[in-house]
Amino acid sequence: MAVKATIFKAELQVSDMDRNHYQAYSLTLAQHPSETEERLMIRLLAFALNADEGLAFGRGISTDDEPDLWLKDLTGQVDLWIEVGQPDEQRIRKACGRAGKVRVYNFSGRSAALWWEKNAQALERCRNLEVFDVPSDTSQAIAALCKRNMSLQCFVQDGEVQFMDDAITVTVNLVARGRSG
Repeated sequence: MAVKATIFKAELQVSDMDRNHYQAYSLTLAQHPSETEERLMIRLLAFALNADEGLAFGRGISTDDEPDLWLKDLTGQVDLWIEVGQPDEQRIRKACGRAGKVRVYNFSGRSAALWWEKNAQALERCRNLEVFDVPSDTSQAIAALCKRNMSLQCFVQDGEVQFMDDAITVTVNLVARGRSG
Protein backbone atom coordinates (compact mmCIF):
# COMPACT_ATOMS: atom_id res chain seq x y z
CA MET A 1 0.00 0.00 0.00
CA ALA A 2 1.40 3.37 -1.02
CA VAL A 3 1.98 6.05 1.57
CA LYS A 4 -0.22 9.07 0.91
CA ALA A 5 0.75 12.71 0.92
CA THR A 6 0.27 14.75 4.09
CA ILE A 7 -1.95 17.78 3.59
CA PHE A 8 -1.06 21.18 5.03
CA LYS A 9 -3.24 24.29 4.99
CA ALA A 10 -1.72 27.76 4.97
CA GLU A 11 -3.28 31.18 5.26
CA LEU A 12 -0.58 33.38 3.77
CA GLN A 13 -0.60 37.17 3.83
CA VAL A 14 1.89 38.66 1.36
CA SER A 15 2.95 42.31 1.63
CA ASP A 16 5.55 42.82 -1.09
CA MET A 17 6.34 46.52 -1.22
CA ASP A 18 9.03 45.96 -3.88
CA ARG A 19 6.47 44.60 -6.35
CA ASN A 20 3.47 46.51 -4.99
CA HIS A 21 1.70 43.21 -4.35
CA TYR A 22 -0.58 42.84 -1.32
CA GLN A 23 -2.74 39.74 -1.16
CA ALA A 24 -4.03 37.03 1.15
CA TYR A 25 -3.88 33.42 -0.07
CA SER A 26 -5.57 30.27 1.24
CA LEU A 27 -3.26 27.47 0.16
CA THR A 28 -3.32 23.70 0.33
CA LEU A 29 0.06 21.99 0.14
CA ALA A 30 0.58 18.27 -0.30
CA GLN A 31 3.75 16.97 1.28
CA HIS A 32 5.10 14.00 -0.67
CA PRO A 33 6.08 11.11 1.66
CA SER A 34 9.76 11.63 0.78
CA GLU A 35 9.62 15.43 1.20
CA THR A 36 10.95 17.07 4.37
CA GLU A 37 9.14 19.85 6.20
CA GLU A 38 12.11 22.08 5.35
CA ARG A 39 11.54 21.56 1.61
CA LEU A 40 7.78 22.04 1.99
CA MET A 41 8.36 25.38 3.71
CA ILE A 42 10.88 26.51 1.08
CA ARG A 43 8.15 25.82 -1.51
CA LEU A 44 5.83 28.04 0.53
CA LEU A 45 8.51 30.74 0.77
CA ALA A 46 9.03 30.55 -3.01
CA PHE A 47 5.29 31.03 -3.43
CA ALA A 48 5.34 34.09 -1.17
CA LEU A 49 8.32 35.65 -2.99
CA ASN A 50 6.66 35.20 -6.38
CA ALA A 51 3.04 35.56 -5.29
CA ASP A 52 0.56 36.10 -8.09
CA GLU A 53 -3.10 35.20 -8.58
CA GLY A 54 -2.09 32.69 -11.28
CA LEU A 55 0.87 31.09 -9.45
CA ALA A 56 0.14 27.42 -8.77
CA PHE A 57 1.84 24.44 -7.18
CA GLY A 58 2.84 21.69 -9.59
CA ARG A 59 2.43 18.01 -8.83
CA GLY A 60 5.84 18.18 -7.17
CA ILE A 61 8.70 15.77 -6.79
CA SER A 62 6.74 12.80 -8.15
CA THR A 63 6.68 14.17 -11.70
CA ASP A 64 9.24 15.10 -14.35
CA ASP A 65 7.06 17.38 -16.46
CA GLU A 66 5.94 19.94 -13.86
CA PRO A 67 7.89 22.27 -11.57
CA ASP A 68 7.30 22.87 -7.89
CA LEU A 69 5.46 26.10 -8.83
CA TRP A 70 4.54 27.74 -12.07
CA LEU A 71 2.79 30.73 -13.54
CA LYS A 72 1.08 30.38 -16.90
CA ASP A 73 -0.43 33.09 -19.07
CA LEU A 74 -3.95 32.89 -20.50
CA THR A 75 -2.72 30.92 -23.54
CA GLY A 76 -1.07 28.26 -21.38
CA GLN A 77 2.48 29.48 -21.99
CA VAL A 78 4.69 29.17 -18.92
CA ASP A 79 5.84 32.62 -17.78
CA LEU A 80 7.59 31.44 -14.60
CA TRP A 81 8.95 27.99 -13.68
CA ILE A 82 10.14 27.53 -10.07
CA GLU A 83 12.20 24.61 -8.78
CA VAL A 84 13.07 24.01 -5.12
CA GLY A 85 16.16 22.14 -4.02
CA GLN A 86 18.90 20.87 -6.29
CA PRO A 87 17.32 19.88 -9.59
CA ASP A 88 19.19 18.10 -12.34
CA GLU A 89 21.03 20.44 -14.74
CA GLN A 90 19.25 18.88 -17.73
CA ARG A 91 15.86 19.52 -16.09
CA ILE A 92 16.76 23.18 -15.59
CA ARG A 93 17.88 23.59 -19.21
CA LYS A 94 14.61 21.99 -20.37
CA ALA A 95 12.65 24.39 -18.13
CA CYS A 96 14.59 27.36 -19.56
CA GLY A 97 13.44 26.29 -23.01
CA ARG A 98 9.80 26.06 -21.93
CA ALA A 99 9.42 29.13 -19.69
CA GLY A 100 9.99 32.85 -19.94
CA LYS A 101 11.80 32.85 -16.58
CA VAL A 102 13.14 30.04 -14.37
CA ARG A 103 13.99 30.40 -10.68
CA VAL A 104 15.67 27.84 -8.46
CA TYR A 105 15.50 28.16 -4.67
CA ASN A 106 18.39 26.03 -3.44
CA PHE A 107 18.89 25.10 0.22
CA SER A 108 20.75 22.56 2.42
CA GLY A 109 23.96 24.41 3.19
CA ARG A 110 27.14 22.76 1.94
CA SER A 111 25.35 20.42 -0.47
CA ALA A 112 23.70 23.47 -2.06
CA ALA A 113 27.12 25.07 -2.60
CA LEU A 114 28.47 21.83 -4.07
CA TRP A 115 25.45 21.57 -6.38
CA TRP A 116 26.10 25.09 -7.64
CA GLU A 117 29.82 24.45 -8.16
CA LYS A 118 29.00 21.34 -10.19
CA ASN A 119 26.33 23.01 -12.37
CA ALA A 120 27.29 26.71 -12.62
CA GLN A 121 29.31 26.46 -15.81
CA ALA A 122 26.69 24.43 -17.67
CA LEU A 123 23.88 26.74 -16.53
CA GLU A 124 25.56 30.05 -17.40
CA ARG A 125 24.14 29.74 -20.95
CA CYS A 126 20.59 29.83 -19.58
CA ARG A 127 19.81 33.53 -19.91
CA ASN A 128 16.39 33.30 -18.26
CA LEU A 129 17.61 31.53 -15.11
CA GLU A 130 17.97 32.89 -11.57
CA VAL A 131 19.37 30.74 -8.77
CA PHE A 132 19.01 31.69 -5.10
CA ASP A 133 20.45 29.96 -2.05
CA VAL A 134 18.48 29.96 1.16
CA PRO A 135 21.12 29.66 3.92
CA SER A 136 20.72 26.47 5.96
CA ASP A 137 20.12 28.28 9.26
CA THR A 138 17.32 30.22 7.54
CA SER A 139 15.73 27.17 5.93
CA GLN A 140 15.79 25.35 9.27
CA ALA A 141 14.22 28.36 11.01
CA ILE A 142 11.49 28.47 8.35
CA ALA A 143 10.90 24.73 8.83
CA ALA A 144 10.18 25.48 12.50
CA LEU A 145 7.11 27.45 11.32
CA CYS A 146 5.58 24.31 9.78
CA LYS A 147 2.23 23.18 11.18
CA ARG A 148 -0.66 21.29 9.62
CA ASN A 149 -2.67 24.55 9.77
CA MET A 150 -0.55 27.67 9.42
CA SER A 151 -1.20 31.39 9.46
CA LEU A 152 1.85 33.14 8.02
CA GLN A 153 2.91 36.55 6.78
CA CYS A 154 5.61 37.43 4.29
CA PHE A 155 6.84 41.01 4.28
CA VAL A 156 9.21 42.24 1.53
CA GLN A 157 10.72 45.72 1.43
CA ASP A 158 13.90 46.92 -0.28
CA GLY A 159 14.99 43.35 -0.94
CA GLU A 160 14.65 42.35 2.72
CA VAL A 161 12.30 39.46 3.46
CA GLN A 162 10.63 38.51 6.72
CA PHE A 163 8.63 35.30 6.97
CA MET A 164 6.64 34.95 10.20
CA ASP A 165 3.83 33.49 12.20
CA ASP A 166 2.38 34.97 15.39
CA ALA A 167 5.38 33.89 17.51
CA ILE A 168 8.46 33.58 15.26
CA THR A 169 9.96 35.97 12.71
CA VAL A 170 12.58 34.66 10.29
CA THR A 171 14.68 37.13 8.32
CA VAL A 172 15.45 35.62 4.91
CA ASN A 173 18.69 36.69 3.23
CA LEU A 174 18.73 35.03 -0.16
CA VAL A 175 22.11 34.61 -1.83
CA ALA A 176 21.90 35.17 -5.59
CA ARG A 177 24.05 32.49 -7.27
CA GLY A 178 23.00 32.92 -10.85
CA ARG A 179 21.31 35.96 -12.23
CA SER A 180 20.60 35.97 -15.90
CA GLY A 181 19.10 38.57 -18.16
